[in-house]
Amino acid sequence: MKTKFLLLFSIALLSFSGASFAQAPDDCAISLSYFTEPAKIKNYEAALPYYEKLIKECPDYNLAIYQYGVKMFEYFVEEKGDKSKVTDLIQAYRLRLQNFPEKTKEGDVLSTIAQIKYDYNIGSKAEQFNAFDEAFTKHPEDFTSGKSLYTYFSLAVELYNNGEKSLQEIFNLYDVVINKIDTEKNNLASKFTILMNKEEAGNALTDKEKRAKDVYENNLGVYATVESSVNGTLGQLADCENLVPFYEKDFEEKKNDVEWLKSASNRLDSKDCETPLSNKLAVRLHELEPSSTSAYLLGKQAESEGKASKALEYFNQAADLETDNSKKYRIYYSIAENFRKKGSYGTARNYYNKMLEVKPSAGIAYYKIGAMYADSANNCGNTVFEKRAMYWLAADMMDRAARVDGTVAGNAKAAAASYRGRAPQPSDIFSEGMAGKTIKFNCWVGGSVKVPNL
Repeated sequence: MKTKFLLLFSIALLSFSGASFAQAPDDCAISLSYFTEPAKIKNYEAALPYYEKLIKECPDYNLAIYQYGVKMFEYFVEEKGDKSKVTDLIQAYRLRLQNFPEKTKEGDVLSTIAQIKYDYNIGSKAEQFNAFDEAFTKHPEDFTSGKSLYTYFSLAVELYNNGEKSLQEIFNLYDVVINKIDTEKNNLASKFTILMNKEEAGNALTDKEKRAKDVYENNLGVYATVESSVNGTLGQLADCENLVPFYEKDFEEKKNDVEWLKSASNRLDSKDCETPLSNKLAVRLHELEPSSTSAYLLGKQAESEGKASKALEYFNQAADLETDNSKKYRIYYSIAENFRKKGSYGTARNYYNKMLEVKPSAGIAYYKIGAMYADSANNCGNTVFEKRAMYWLAADMMDRAARVDGTVAGNAKAAAASYRGRAPQPSDIFSEGMAGKTIKFNCWVGGSVKVPNL
């Protein structure tokens, strides 16, 4: 009987102990708390042992492990100067991707790791380039860092200088990178223009819209700097004295290769290389594949020969055939310039505006329109005051050019300041009694301008 009682007691005790164990706090939750609480106040030395425990025992427990883990190792590397933690930083990104793929953009992770490897000189230049190349090739939509785009291209040029890449590979990558920069600039400029138009129409922006506008404008400036840096890095490699012999030597071998002809023609055109090869390329391309590209290039050739009407005919063919906006804006620019040089400002403006429809970041279009407004000042108004008022419109166009396109910002800002200096000054507004009045323009410019209040 005693034995039976002891047995029943033991079973009951075991059952009670089992119930107690099942209700005990979760070990992963405890470790996460011990890690995140000091990490929140940047006491990373205290947090580190629990991070190491978490990635070994609870790697997929909570995304916060890697969110705080990245911050922790960035602190050790950047603020404490402990370069030994760079590999831990890279590992934290990889573990996040591995354990939380649905909450992590692989492209962001790959490009970030590639930049870390470059910044801290991990691996050879070829290995660093390959890390960027993997990120861009797999997820180009996520590869949006201006710094990384520049690093990616500059590494390729270094490899070319070391004899590890061909010049054609550099040109091919340049086209890819510049097109990516253009895409990002156009996306930003489209959003920025909507807010700029709303503001200029006299409608107040919300606080959220103001913040967004500032971000768009700042990032447009960043991409303009990156674009200039990429072009600077390409440098003499793409000068006419290098390009012309480079393409001439391959012409006979490649003259039936349509893609090669397009690439060679476009590159010579973009550098304004004056060479008989340009005409040979354009004619051959038009023979093999009459297209927007071949028509455009023939138009440029006719233009260089002073045949403006023939050039315009080819340009219009090119515009009708082209479906790629990144190429179409260039055609519209050539047409607009053709009309501008002939003094047909109204038609030229129509084509500059068509440019902006397909490439909102094309600040040069606003710049050219502003310059035409200024050139028309003496023909747009009945009084000296009205004629000088045209400079306000011209300055506004220059402001737009500077805000959407950092590559023309310097010249545009200088022009805007000059035009405002020619516009009516406060003393003129006072003496003419024009404060707050609206001046309408009946010339080709059209529209109106409101005179500032004093």
